[in-house]
Amino acid sequence: MSVLTFKKRIVLTLLVLFTVLIVSACASDDGASSNDTSDNQNEAQNNEEPANDNSSSNEAPDDGEKIELNVFQFKAAISEQMEDMEAAYEKEHPNVELTIDTVGGGADWMANLKTRFASGEGPDVFVVEGPAQLKLWEDYLTDLSNEEWVDHSLPFAKEKMMMDDKLYGMPMNIEGFGFIYNKDLFEEAGITELPTTQTELEEVVAKLNDAGITPFANGFATWWAIGLHLPNVAFAQQDDPMKFIEQLSAGEATMAGNEQFEEFQDLLDFMLENGTPNPLSTDLNTQLTLFASGEAAMVHQGNWTEPTIYGINPDINLGLLPVPLNDNAEEMDKIQVGVPFSWVINNETEHMDEAKEFLNWMAMSETGHKYITEDFMMIPAFDHIDASGLGDVSQVINKYSKEDKTLDWIFPSWPDGFGDQTSNLLQGYIGDQHDFDTVLEEMDKAWQESK
Repeated sequence: MSVLTFKKRIVLTLLVLFTVLIVSACASDDGASSNDTSDNQNEAQNNEEPANDNSSSNEAPDDGEKIELNVFQFKAAISEQMEDMEAAYEKEHPNVELTIDTVGGGADWMANLKTRFASGEGPDVFVVEGPAQLKLWEDYLTDLSNEEWVDHSLPFAKEKMMMDDKLYGMPMNIEGFGFIYNKDLFEEAGITELPTTQTELEEVVAKLNDAGITPFANGFATWWAIGLHLPNVAFAQQDDPMKFIEQLSAGEATMAGNEQFEEFQDLLDFMLENGTPNPLSTDLNTQLTLFASGEAAMVHQGNWTEPTIYGINPDINLGLLPVPLNDNAEEMDKIQVGVPFSWVINNETEHMDEAKEFLNWMAMSETGHKYITEDFMMIPAFDHIDASGLGDVSQVINKYSKEDKTLDWIFPSWPDGFGDQTSNLLQGYIGDQHDFDTVLEEMDKAWQESK
């Protein structure tokens, strides 16, 4: 007998035995009640694999189980508003259990995000800041070029999320930073002309000091405040910022000996000499509390802090000033404006449709629009969202943007890790650990190591 014939007989024998078992089982269950049958069916359903996660997010799975959608973002100033948005989203999407994790403030959100991916717990939706991070995370990103909101995104807002002619991120909003100031304290000090140059800023600070008002609330325990935002002005005021970055990477330029970085040292020293004490132990919340409670007249922050400031002092009257390095009035009268982050989707998510629906809901629904403009007090990066309810600081940013009086955010194009090292170096300078020449020399080394 051939091997093939033997195998066929084995298979046939097994089929016969299987048939006998089925018939026996049916006979023994013939007297079972309909309730028993229903219970067995329910148990079987509960033990089945969940329905395909790529089904439409507007339809709950047949088995009634909720989809768990995990979102990661770093805007600590709106963490409470994000929690409110969770509830609103779940109300309109009863099949989704939405969790928005906020890791920000003084925390290193990028290190936290990398740890999550390294441990196999990457979120379904997360955020990236710009071209450097787009390249860093490219293996995890989903092409969003054909989504409904794309045609409404402002061109300059989405261009940095383009790679190989594909769009990988949804820009959320436009932000700007500079010196937020308390209009009432300025008036109390007799300040009637707003400064745009370094000399004019010095005059304003002198008037504040004469009135017994501390000019600056400095919060340099917050790594990104001292490591990203403050030094950005030295990059942005280069004749050609992006070319300067290319020259740094090629070893054809240095920060040491650069005019704008020498002016940046003067600015930092000036803020320290005329600021609140203990800047290295002052975190974001403390900094904003000092400012909002009237203990200082200015704070180097952006419009994302408005919800926190108004939450502390609803009656405060705010304005926003440029950050001048010198007395070139035309060049100094500009606000630093950019896209703080874009939402991206993890291409390994098991809930792709639900993740895309979350982004569409924020950009295209009335509820999403309300949260962007009213609750988050953001300037939307879309042409179809009414931004008439902006806060005072956001209105200034909007005005400068329309007048084309802006400087770009350069730090999103820095090499990965350079901002952390810059923060450490500048904090060391503030703590008298080394002089500023050493800071710039070490920043040049850090750039070459990080590029």
